[in-house]
Amino acid sequence: MRKLLFLFSTILLHSTTKTQAQTAAAAAAPPPAGPPNITAVLEKAGQFSTLLRLMKSTQIADQINNQLNNSNTGITVFAPADNAFSGLPAGTLNSLSDQQKVALIQFHIVPSLITAQQFQTVSNPVRTQAGDTDNGQFPLNVTSAGGQVNITTGVVNTTVSNTIYADSELAVYQVDRVLLPEEIFDPAAAAAAPAPGPASAKSKKKKGAGDGPTTSPSKEADASSGFRINRVEMGRWVGFLVAGSFISLNLLL
Repeated sequence: MRKLLFLFSTILLHSTTKTQAQTAAAAAAPPPAGPPNITAVLEKAGQFSTLLRLMKSTQIADQINNQLNNSNTGITVFAPADNAFSGLPAGTLNSLSDQQKVALIQFHIVPSLITAQQFQTVSNPVRTQAGDTDNGQFPLNVTSAGGQVNITTGVVNTTVSNTIYADSELAVYQVDRVLLPEEIFDPAAAAAAPAPGPASAKSKKKKGAGDGPTTSPSKEADASSGFRINRVEMGRWVGFLVAGSFISLNLLL
């Protein structure tokens, strides 16, 4: 009986110890990794309170997070720090409509992942979520030289100063200035820029090797007029010849 009681106690103790070990291991294991969260990334980096406020008020933060959950192309964000927004003229943000604020923040977002190495081969103009560059809307030009990444909007020129976050889905780069698009801050220049498109159907046809010489309408008129004059002169001479022949015939008779 004692042996059975000892054996039962041993089994019960082993089972309890194993259960406690499994519970402790489960508690220590990190939660499964999920898509990155732009809000969490910027909050952890610090110094991006103005950008975060604009992203939340325009609901663009939720839009980015949804794209990260449902897209395979990734996202690139150019993030101006608070001191970049402080460098804007007083009242700049307050003067914008809600729609313009949305476009301004979307202008800082590229709907594809651009790694640090890809800055050297990126094709310009870079398409942002603010508009379609195929129609000449919101063009953003990014170049890389000597390890420095330069960004031009047509209104401001700035550089990428730091990589805030980078993985296979999201890249966040700090920029020294707020990216101001021409469509909002210099609409006259944006309207004057030629939009890409097919060549006009009214373009002149090039003269081929088989094409004959062309004559202007005025020259054609002059030639026609000269021909009419020659016909009149010829008629007069024929008249004189006929009259002269008639007189000579009468004299001979």
